[in-house]
Amino acid sequence: MTNDKIKNILIPQVNKVSTKKSENLKSPNSNKPDEFQNLLNKTLEPQKEQALEISKHAAKRLEERDLKMDTNEFFKLQDAVKKLKQKGGRDSLVITDKAAYIVDVNNNRVVTAIDKAEMAENVFTKIDSTLMI
Repeated sequence: MTNDKIKNILIPQVNKVSTKKSENLKSPNSNKPDEFQNLLNKTLEPQKEQALEISKHAAKRLEERDLKMDTNEFFKLQDAVKKLKQKGGRDSLVITDKAAYIVDVNNNRVVTAIDKAEMAENVFTKIDSTLMI
């Protein structure tokens, strides 16, 4: 015969474990399911703004007119788009020493490209700003 006191010392008394509902186990931040997505978008947004795209039409024109866009020219255009965006440009003509480019500033996209020889013969319409670099 064992005494209850001895029994409790040798074998600790185990109480029933309380069960919590899974919704109580959620972290405090999980109440906002879009919080992570918003944070991710804010992080990626500056990178997206910096990326300059060449439209299919512009790529075709570059090829047809044998215009070579090297990295230096690309970065010049990218910087030009940043400047135009700061000044409120939307549809802009960017003139470099090699060619002229029509750029959709809001979408960071080169719409078309014209070489220097053809530039003198063309009329540019629906352009709200011009930048020569």
